[in-house]
Amino acid sequence: MAEQFLTLMADLDEESQSRMSSWYKELQNAGFDGEQTHGLPFHISLACYSLDREAEVKDLVHRLAEDFAQVPVYISHVGIFPGGKVLFGAPDMSPELLALHDASVEVKSIQDFIWTPHATMIIDEPDVIAKALPLFAKSFAPFGGKIVRLHLCAFWPTREIITIQLKER
Repeated sequence: MAEQFLTLMADLDEESQSRMSSWYKELQNAGFDGEQTHGLPFHISLACYSLDREAEVKDLVHRLAEDFAQVPVYISHVGIFPGGKVLFGAPDMSPELLALHDASVEVKSIQDFIWTPHATMIIDEPDVIAKALPLFAKSFAPFGGKIVRLHLCAFWPTREIITIQLKER
């Protein structure tokens, strides 16, 4: 399958990665693996772009890394997107997170939906997600973390293009 789009992701810090990985391991141990892209760090997707914008988006990532320090996030709730195929943990909206997202769409995004910040746990069929939700809800506990780097990838297959650390506050 040929690449179809670019995604700018805001990667979470290592403590957040560890906490979310433990949730995912519990799901895996119960037989839920999901169809999401394995091997990527837990992240909040900021925007998607057409492939012909790669050079422009790489420049944008560099500008964002200059303009933004690490962004605090508070992962406070779980959710499922309409259609029932995506189970996620989600942060509270904050001015800093919204500002990072708004700056990320300086280059025209191809998203045709309202942005919902979230960190995907699993993607699967609705009946599987419905079975996984109680287990995830039982193990979920809100926590504070931070966005520490920006990560640009092309999808399918996954091609990692650039990763830039954000400055510490």
